[in-house]
Amino acid sequence: MSDAAAVLRVDLNRQPVYHAAFGPPNACKTAINQRETIAMNSAQAQQSSRNKSSSPLQIVKVENRKTLTAFIRLLWPLYKDDPAWVPPLILDRRMQLAPGNPYFEHALFSSWLAYRNGKPVGRISAQVDQLHLEQHRDATGFFGMLESEDNSETFKTLLATAETWLRKKGMRRVAGPYNLSINQEVGLLVEGFDTPPVVMMGHARPYYAGRIEENGYRREKDLLAYIIDADFKHPRAMQAVMARAQNRVVTRSLRKSDFKAELNIIREIFNDAWSQNWGFIPWTDAEFQHLGKDLKMLVDEDLVSFATVDGEPAAFMVILPNINEAIRDLNGRLLPFGWLKLLWRLKVQYPKTARIPLMGVRSRHHDSLLGAALAFSVIAALQPSAIKHGIKKLELSWILEDNKGMRNILEAIGGRVYKTYRIYSKELE
Repeated sequence: MSDAAAVLRVDLNRQPVYHAAFGPPNACKTAINQRETIAMNSAQAQQSSRNKSSSPLQIVKVENRKTLTAFIRLLWPLYKDDPAWVPPLILDRRMQLAPGNPYFEHALFSSWLAYRNGKPVGRISAQVDQLHLEQHRDATGFFGMLESEDNSETFKTLLATAETWLRKKGMRRVAGPYNLSINQEVGLLVEGFDTPPVVMMGHARPYYAGRIEENGYRREKDLLAYIIDADFKHPRAMQAVMARAQNRVVTRSLRKSDFKAELNIIREIFNDAWSQNWGFIPWTDAEFQHLGKDLKMLVDEDLVSFATVDGEPAAFMVILPNINEAIRDLNGRLLPFGWLKLLWRLKVQYPKTARIPLMGVRSRHHDSLLGAALAFSVIAALQPSAIKHGIKKLELSWILEDNKGMRNILEAIGGRVYKTYRIYSKELE
């Protein structure tokens, strides 16, 4: 569309010529000439657009620094006119795809770029996660990192490239997008395009869903993002449930002085709490230690809450400041002065928004009043801290569409769904 707009202009050097005897009155000539010139150039623009979209598409595997840079930087031209898009930190994206990422200890990965007329116009990745295969035994591989111009051929070729690679790895089914696993950024945004994504959540152009679906993909599961005011009122039901368990449930904040042990408690509860959920794969110790480095740097002690039952850790919740709010105007770069702005915004001018990316209640307390009390207790414990930090809005994400228990808890305290992310799947013939 931008290419057509660039061509669509009034070119005064190419106005149509009229014979004096049959031409329009002088008073109308200029307006008519301009209209016809616009029409001519519009047709030229459409022809140019057709020529470009029909130009040969070249698929290039990402396997060196140059192609990796192009893979990451593709987002900038694709989203340049999207006011809700937040440029990711380029360094963060390089680290995500670096061999040192512990995800690659249990997963195979490949990625590709699509070029047209020498310019990158799309990208995709494919993954085979051994932990997923061991957990689910469903011969499912994944696609991810999908970004593209609005062109059916580009989407078709990119998806076919990932599918071919997965077939060669023995996969009989594909699901996605996963960037890179279900414990990272997952799902395609299908509702909620008008607001920026929060930290570790994705964004997309509205045409992506249609382009994926026209290649045989169908909705498998929707993941919901809830938004809530930090100063929400505690409903009577919440107060009553917490009061009944007050002699057994005790809450406390994170202790950074014993951070490794605290991190192990979070991992243990999370892996147990989510073990029966759709798509679950456990966090490895290496992955959680990797995540812990970011948490220790970004999260204050009073933004992590633990709840114990009869002295045993049984639930937790983490509030993560919305880094995307702090980096939005950095254009992906920390140098030369971006890191100073980021540090100031995280330590002095705290973000007004935050996300709850990690929360869990031990599975044996699920579907019980005690389980509800544990969830309400960690939420209530962190509310004063969020308000103290100046947080106005909290995103709770992501929540499975069929997780009625958690959805009821969030809606009871005023949460509402404001974004929907979709997982697609397809059988590989």
